[in-house]
Amino acid sequence: MSLVDVAIVGAGPVGLAAAIACKRAGLSYVVLEKGCVVNAIFEYPTYMTFFTTAPELEIGNHPMVTGHDKPDRRDALMYYRLVTQREALNVEQYTEVTQLHAAPAGFTLAVEKRDGTPGVVEARRVVVATGYYDNPHVIGIPGEDSENVSHYYTEAHPFLGLNVTVIGAGNSAADAALDLWRGGAQVTMVVRAPELKSTIKYWVRPDLENRIKEGSIAAHFDSRVVEIHPDHVTVQREDGTTWNLPTHFTFALTGYRPDLSFLSGLGLSQHPDECLVLDEHYQSSVPGLFVAGSAGFAGKTNQVFIENGRHHAVAAVEEIARQLSARELATP
Repeated sequence: MSLVDVAIVGAGPVGLAAAIACKRAGLSYVVLEKGCVVNAIFEYPTYMTFFTTAPELEIGNHPMVTGHDKPDRRDALMYYRLVTQREALNVEQYTEVTQLHAAPAGFTLAVEKRDGTPGVVEARRVVVATGYYDNPHVIGIPGEDSENVSHYYTEAHPFLGLNVTVIGAGNSAADAALDLWRGGAQVTMVVRAPELKSTIKYWVRPDLENRIKEGSIAAHFDSRVVEIHPDHVTVQREDGTTWNLPTHFTFALTGYRPDLSFLSGLGLSQHPDECLVLDEHYQSSVPGLFVAGSAGFAGKTNQVFIENGRHHAVAAVEEIARQLSARELATP
């Protein structure tokens, strides 16, 4: 591939917003995505509803039209797919960036196709928009890698009549617990904290609290799963005592973190909370490398969403256009 002005890593909403901004600024670009377009949304629970309204998910001034107040997963997949098609965005799906290096012209990105074919992309500037959903926070307990364990929830249908343990107390765990219960599973939540997280969606929290109060969903607070077995999990109470909870399947929904291992060796500066040091244009401590959306906010992933991340992308591309224009004017 010839040298492009901008290589965008990640084809989520933020990456697509960056691509549209590049196109409208007259910059050559390519979007490199290791999965499908908006892969994280594709991996969301089948019947998930967004916290926000449609206008806050829009990119490139393309209206998102839905028949209800808050879009769901299907609405979002259709919307971002259509935007990608109508804008004729240059997206290379199933192309993973395995390493990024500084180069005389800017950056060299080593890539690998789904069939294992390697390749190289050269770019003057890079925008990283990889999000965090594809990198679950691993608890690190025996049995966590078993077949009856998942860090992602899809839908309740396969778990009718089964004992299911949900580890976690955030939005993902709350949504899964309620959906599983309504789908006929026997649900037990195991929560390390003394209560559910305050960040749970406002219309979900009272529903879950009432189901726990009435005993429809069991919940053990100040407790943690320390081992996972084929037919039970071992739970440890705050006082150190343990007991076995019969379980056919476990959802370990304990959060997700950005994976920027492909940037190793660049010496990116970061804050004590592991958020990257970024300027007002979301440029990192490495000149020419921008990080938009939640990828740069490991310690604050609960504060960066599509709603504000899409603006990061536009700000980054505006600065890139300014930098490249200034460089061209300075070239005799």
